[in-house]
Amino acid sequence: MPEQTTALTAAEWNLMECLWELAPRTGREAVDYLQKSVGWSRSTTLTMLRRMTEKGLIACETDGEVMTYRPLIRREDAAREETRSFLDRVYQGSVGLMLNAMTREQKLSRREIEELYEILRQAEEDAP
Repeated sequence: MPEQTTALTAAEWNLMECLWELAPRTGREAVDYLQKSVGWSRSTTLTMLRRMTEKGLIACETDGEVMTYRPLIRREDAAREETRSFLDRVYQGSVGLMLNAMTREQKLSRREIEELYEILRQAEEDAP
């Protein structure tokens, strides 16, 4: 699938999580899932399904009267876009500023520190 550059709203994330968890889903299955997980009404879910289909975020297939939906973007691509947007918006694109703020606010376990070291070692190897 090509990378989608459309940032998802909070509501769209809810619906995409439903489809990333299990796809395809019928409209009824999506309605039930989102009613239980976030309290959406049937009409809210159906409206979101229609709008997201129009935006090209999900695909809708009809078999008789049953409509099934599947995501057209991967979770990884959406998460990457969200991370990029957050980093630019909040930390002016600086990973260092973000890590500094995060590590000062939350105590890291030894394991998390080792994971960060490994990420940095890999980044150093990949650096031009």
